Amino acid sequence: MAIMKKGLFSTAVVFLLLAGFMPLGAQNTITGANGDYTPYSVFGVGTLSKQGNTHNKGRGGVGIATRNRRYINYLNPASVTARDSLSFMADFSLAGTNRLFNQGNMKDVHNTVNVYDFMISFPIYRKSAMMIGITPMSDVGYKMKSSFTDPDLISTAGMFNYNASGGGGIYQAFIAGGVTLWDRLSIGAQGIYYFGNLRRDNALEPSKTDQKEITIKYDMTLRGITGKFGLQYDLPLNDRTYLTFGATYRLGTKMRGYVDHRQFASISSVVDTIQFRTDTLTKMSAKPRFADEMGFGIAIRSGERWSAEINYIRAGWAGTNIDKVPGMANQSEARFSLTSSESIRAGFEIVPNRNDVRYYLRKCTYMAGAYYDKEYYKIAGQQVTSMGLTFGMTFPILRFYNGITFGVDVGQRGKNDGNMIRERYVNFIVGFNISDIWFQKPRYN
Repeated sequence: MAIMKKGLFSTAVVFLLLAGFMPLGAQNTITGANGDYTPYSVFGVGTLSKQGNTHNKGRGGVGIATRNRRYINYLNPASVTARDSLSFMADFSLAGTNRLFNQGNMKDVHNTVNVYDFMISFPIYRKSAMMIGITPMSDVGYKMKSSFTDPDLISTAGMFNYNASGGGGIYQAFIAGGVTLWDRLSIGAQGIYYFGNLRRDNALEPSKTDQKEITIKYDMTLRGITGKFGLQYDLPLNDRTYLTFGATYRLGTKMRGYVDHRQFASISSVVDTIQFRTDTLTKMSAKPRFADEMGFGIAIRSGERWSAEINYIRAGWAGTNIDKVPGMANQSEARFSLTSSESIRAGFEIVPNRNDVRYYLRKCTYMAGAYYDKEYYKIAGQQVTSMGLTFGMTFPILRFYNGITFGVDVGQRGKNDGNMIRERYVNFIVGFNISDIWFQKPRYN
């Protein structure tokens, strides 16, 4: 063999998971992948999904202080009590994403469409209610290629191509309940179950036929159980106008499951297994965790005509040890490091005349918002941030609170500078709001 197995393995480790963030000396090509696609999902648990349904997303993602009986709002479990006492409600949505990537003089585009979430809400007793649902927590999706042109590497080992791909996601199923006390204070609690699978594959392909191809695979099965608590307080300013204060706290929890870590070398039809190990996460010395999260919000609303809201959210990922999980970080610690994520969101909505019988568009709800996010990691010491503007519109259908909501999110993550990638995106989401009276007693037999 021109290169010993140990030498090839060392080369694979050095360049593990660097595609898309390569320094000079490598030529990259970003290509399509299944699922929600972004090179930033190469690290950690992937890209954290923006929480909230279409109504939340159309207003910049706010919802901690939202009290609106026409929509299900799972961002704060206390808001489940803002409803008609006899109504059954359901909400599900479809999401599509269009992304444009730039790194240096390289460009790439990618489009995806996915079912996003599903949830239902119903009353329990008087001023209490429940909601149940499922929605994404994070996504992994990328497929990248690189050609190494470093003269020292070529002189000793020849030309190599690096291929990296990943897919999968983590979901959260939840059940929540809330109650209103003294007509102003609402409290709620939410049980959350995280579950999902992540896959990351990496391969070094030599140009010489007498050298072995090195493949490294990580298959992760993850789960966890946690709780979220929320409260909202309504302060009346006059007969129609209310100021609402909201707060939420989600507990951090152990990340359970296992990682199948496989490494093997192949030439022709011969496969030589270098390593096959299963890492049970609960037995790791530095036990990984899902982060805790706290959020605060304040909103002002006038009846059902208009409302405005601002939220602040912070999640403590810095001490979660997910960078110690095999497959969640590369071998160069300086390139990927954890930090606390932060988000500032603001949004408003207005309905010109909900009861207008002449002009349909005056009955529709118009929404807009903005956000600024700091991601839960840094790359080569640089904080990754994203910002965007959102717009939305709800078209009422038939009776009660049935409607179709359309939302658009136009934003940017990262920057086209050094090893970073600038990602510009346009996200579309369509939500279906279903409402009916299920719990009314018949007056006649």
